[in-house]
Amino acid sequence: MSTEYILETQDLTREFKGFIAVDKVTLRVKRGSIHALIGPNGAGKTTMFNLLTKFLPVTAGKILFKGEDITSRKASEVARMGMVRSFQISAVFPHLTVLENVRIGLQRKLGTSFHFWKPESSLYALNEEAMALLEQVDLSSFAQTQTVELPYGRKRALEIATTLALDPELMLLDEPTQGMGHEDVGRVVELIRKVAANRTVLMVEHNMNVIANLSDTITVLARGTVLAEGPYEMVSKDPRVLEAYVGTVEETE
Repeated sequence: MSTEYILETQDLTREFKGFIAVDKVTLRVKRGSIHALIGPNGAGKTTMFNLLTKFLPVTAGKILFKGEDITSRKASEVARMGMVRSFQISAVFPHLTVLENVRIGLQRKLGTSFHFWKPESSLYALNEEAMALLEQVDLSSFAQTQTVELPYGRKRALEIATTLALDPELMLLDEPTQGMGHEDVGRVVELIRKVAANRTVLMVEHNMNVIANLSDTITVLARGTVLAEGPYEMVSKDPRVLEAYVGTVEETE
């Protein structure tokens, strides 16, 4: 594997009782890039994410991360290696404060992740670093807010902050702008661009304006296979992509 690529799959395949959800997909993600994985519903995008992060076992093929074969690794091992994902559904603790949510992500550095009997004060050493992460995602003014009270777009920003707390080299973002209004979408787009400055991002996203705005490379999936790949200007004009999207891409040009 070339050091140019942080992630590579080779003929990656996942079968569910005779149905092939991902069919011999070869994907290469360049270090320091924002790479989008798109496709119509049922194309295999979320299955790909689940295979890459080891939430699902691989039927056939290989996954290489930073030059290492991680095909048979556990999800926790892959996360510790530096590949961390967010989910379509917000995965934060609603009844903790914004600061406390980020601090949980930072606990691993203290080696106290499962030391539930220790007092909360043992975590105060992480407050400064947690606040720095909140500053990065424009949430410092919400630090003491109970997370359940945050607007939806701010919750997604908090989820990105908790992902950053794990210091990933590769962030996998699953539908980061799903369900957002225009203002929140703009804020999250700028946030992704900011956090991608010194790391690699692979994202699944339906909003083609977001894709056009952010992506260096786009891989289009359809029926579990790679339909097209390249920059937005090329992919958005590909007749096969236009057909697969039934006009969705065309409308955003």
